[in-house]
Amino acid sequence: MMDSLETNETTAIEQSSEQIETILNPVNEGAEEAAQTQPQTKEEVVAMAKEMIASQDPIDKQKADMLKATFYKLHNTETMQERDKFVEAGGEIEKFVPKLDALEPEFRALMQIIRDRRAAELEEVERQKQQNLDAKLRILERIQQLAATPEEANQHFDEFKALQAEWKEIKAVPAERATELWKNYQLYVEQFYDLLKLGHELRDYDFRKNLEIKTKLCEQAEALATEEDVVAAINQLQNLHQEWKETGPVAKDLRDEIWNRFKEASTIVRKRHQAHFEAQKAMQEENLAKKEALCEQIEAVDTEALKTFADWDRVTKEIIDMQTSWKAIGYATQKMNTVVFERFRMACDKFFEQKAQFFRQVKESQNENLAKKKALVERAEALAESTDWKATADAFVEMQKQWKEIGSVPRKFADSLWKRFIQACDKFFEEKKKAQSSANEEQKANLEQKRGLIAQLQELVDGGDNGQLIAKAKEIQKQWNAIGHVPFREKDQVYEAFSSLMDKIYKNQSENVARRRLKNFKNSLAAKVDEGTSAINTERAKMMRAYENLKTEIQTYENNLGFLSASSKKGNTLVDTMRKKVDKLRDELNLLAEKIRAVDETINNSKQ
Repeated sequence: MMDSLETNETTAIEQSSEQIETILNPVNEGAEEAAQTQPQTKEEVVAMAKEMIASQDPIDKQKADMLKATFYKLHNTETMQERDKFVEAGGEIEKFVPKLDALEPEFRALMQIIRDRRAAELEEVERQKQQNLDAKLRILERIQQLAATPEEANQHFDEFKALQAEWKEIKAVPAERATELWKNYQLYVEQFYDLLKLGHELRDYDFRKNLEIKTKLCEQAEALATEEDVVAAINQLQNLHQEWKETGPVAKDLRDEIWNRFKEASTIVRKRHQAHFEAQKAMQEENLAKKEALCEQIEAVDTEALKTFADWDRVTKEIIDMQTSWKAIGYATQKMNTVVFERFRMACDKFFEQKAQFFRQVKESQNENLAKKKALVERAEALAESTDWKATADAFVEMQKQWKEIGSVPRKFADSLWKRFIQACDKFFEEKKKAQSSANEEQKANLEQKRGLIAQLQELVDGGDNGQLIAKAKEIQKQWNAIGHVPFREKDQVYEAFSSLMDKIYKNQSENVARRRLKNFKNSLAAKVDEGTSAINTERAKMMRAYENLKTEIQTYENNLGFLSASSKKGNTLVDTMRKKVDKLRDELNLLAEKIRAVDETINNSKQ
């Protein structure tokens, strides 16, 4: 029977192999390979898929998944960029239809071939595993028969060795049967050796052959300590452990020594492998921190503060730079790589969706502005030929103010609308300028004519009343009224000069008329005296009533003048008219007062 040390060695070998299998991480290994061969374009993805199909090697699922994820990542990125350009050009995001990807049908066909081939490979692997299981069960059954009696063990040693060799050649079996199968194999082999009674020379020969094999395995394991590719080294070490398990025992006094040598060499390889993946994990943790920082930067973008196209363009460039940085960073930890990518993608999608929404709102606003500016253009063009210079000029000034307040319109309409509007404005103001230039010349000529009339009035005033003063003054006034406008700055001055002279003429004339009327009245009093005192008194009473009526009328006008505002031109004209009326009434009142005094003098003289 095999001693306990051989059993312990076998158990230790199994534990060592399990540790190695635990350390090995196919996902990390695939991620490392993918990181080294990551395609940068869809064309490269398609080319790698074709190479995978053309190769006779089994389909690498992780590589196939990487190719699929990379292709559609690049495809979606192109679609997003195409959509952003469509929106920036003024299109509505709801109406965006992505272009057909010329490479996608070919890629889908390639991936279907890869899936079908992998499914066939997996089916073949499972079929082969089942065949291997059946073969090993047959070997176990025969070894169990050989270990049943000492006679069978001694007579069929060569057959036993052949069965061991055949067992070693048979590879994988279904995973759920592997442990049970191995334990039964070890049990039956130990039972066989326990019953074996052959000579020591044959047994020692078997031990020496096993020692040679295990020594070579130790040397190969020790050589792996300098292997640059630590992943390849750990894979090779796993194969060495499998071969160790399938190799029989060595001499009892060498078992601990040879096992410790192999275990120490395995430990060095495992430590290098562990250090490699710890460094890789540290790098992935660092990459995760960088990617999370990029996520935070995008999530911190305050889109509410972006009010102009320039603001959005600036931040869009920053986002694209972050996306470029993301691609250059590399893989994060296996657990978080997909999570952080989804976070980054969602942050980018959110930004570009808000950008699209901003452009939609801007487009709606610009369309409203476009309608408003078109209305202004049409109105400006309708008024461009108007000759109502003052009112139309005011209208154009107001339209220009409204134009500035309206805001931007779609770029493709902006220049043409502005040209139409400014051409209409320029046309009107150029015509107005020409008309005003002509009017200015005419007004200057009118000014000279009115100054000549003022000079004629001054001569009439200086010449005194020769009986023709009023007639000549009226003729001059008729000529004055027939003359058109004068320059605005000179208008008040010439009007005041003309009005002052006319007032003097009419005042002098009025005084002369008043004196003549008073003289005629006094002369008529003589006839009244002959008629008697009652006739004079009646006349006086009549004049007193007229006098009081005039005083009342004057008082009414003066009260009304107190309520009038002289803040406007119209108010000034009305006030001036009323004042002239009051002055005329006062002259009448004064004339009545003179007549009453004349009557009183006549009455007093008649009493004497």
